[in-house]
Amino acid sequence: MRAVDIIIKKRDGLELTREEIEFFIRGFTRGEIADYQASAWAMAVLLRGMSLREITDLTLAMAYSGEALDLAGVVPVAVDKHSTGGVGDKTTLVVEPTVAACGLPVGKMSGRGLGFSGGTLDKMESIPGYRTNLTVPEFISQLRAVGLVLTGQSADLAPADGKLYALRDVTGTVQSIPLIASSIMSKKIAAGAQAIVLDVKVGQGAFMRSLDEARQLADTMTQIAELAGRKAVALLSDMNQPLGSAVGNALELKEAIATLSGGGPEDFRQHCLVVAGHMLALAGKAPDAQAGQALAEKALANGSAYETFRRLVLAQGGDVRCVDDPELLPQAALVVQISAPQSGWLSNLNARTVGETVVDLGGGRLRKEDKIDYAVGVEVHHKVGDYVEAGKPLFTLHAQDKHSLVVAKASMLTAYTWSDTPVPPLPLFY
Repeated sequence: MRAVDIIIKKRDGLELTREEIEFFIRGFTRGEIADYQASAWAMAVLLRGMSLREITDLTLAMAYSGEALDLAGVVPVAVDKHSTGGVGDKTTLVVEPTVAACGLPVGKMSGRGLGFSGGTLDKMESIPGYRTNLTVPEFISQLRAVGLVLTGQSADLAPADGKLYALRDVTGTVQSIPLIASSIMSKKIAAGAQAIVLDVKVGQGAFMRSLDEARQLADTMTQIAELAGRKAVALLSDMNQPLGSAVGNALELKEAIATLSGGGPEDFRQHCLVVAGHMLALAGKAPDAQAGQALAEKALANGSAYETFRRLVLAQGGDVRCVDDPELLPQAALVVQISAPQSGWLSNLNARTVGETVVDLGGGRLRKEDKIDYAVGVEVHHKVGDYVEAGKPLFTLHAQDKHSLVVAKASMLTAYTWSDTPVPPLPLFY
């Protein structure tokens, strides 16, 4: 069997066997198949597609290309959630401690932000001392003791996916649904997930720009889960505008803590409750998602979700004073409120523009090696459908110098579109 023959076969639109896929992934992981061959194969997949059976075989080949966690003896049911990425999406920071407070242990391995989409690890690292590099034994020990872990992805888990993802990012093959679906699901399976809630973002600030694309991705991932012997539920959520108000690492963490404390923006709070409800139902902690949501609401109301988050920070070495007093988190040198330039109804608040503005302020990275500034970001004070009077606060910028402030202001103003007539609010879910 030769790599070039497998590339040619997929180039010609033919279906690969399980053995061919396993051979290719195994050889690529070991360095026996060159990057340029893997790039050619990825482009063939993008152009020719894959059957569901092929995608499932690819998912499992990548999932078991390295170490795989078995959490069967650690938790009754290993439930995880995955978001396809969005602007202001700090859902994990609220959902995970909330479901853990409801008696559902959650061990999560998250990633960092790249481009306009923020990363969970970057938000948590706003807390001085917080460790995101737990070893597998530390992960399991903390999951048993605390019932909640939030750390980085181990390099030993699904290494094939890590290698292939890096190639996709520079070869124009990121948008392939078979490659996206197998990438996401391989990491979840390798991390021991038996049940997964998939939060598929759709809109201007998401990788899936249309509902049709998002539905295709969601359907593909849930079918992979079924064929791989896992349970999965997919939600389609709006990402045409930022989720919540805060965009930027420390700002989003503050908003998450406020939500765990019983406050926070209503759209973000409701989004978290829906996701948490589905996780609790999937794990059998509630008869259905609605009942799960009621349990989650109770955990937020009685303070147990907040206390669970606090225990998480303590367990992973973070300065818990930042949870007790979020004003101790990193703060930008300049905090300036920008007023609305006109009166009217907001008809558009482009999430991608907001996310890119935060990156330009230093709050994100264009390359994996870029350093980020935890303090900078944007707070939006109104959403699509709101009526705003000229001169009233529209958004607040958190910047480190006057030049970046001026640039960010100009960029943010282009994110808004105004209407002279009322505009309906955007849905949270489709």
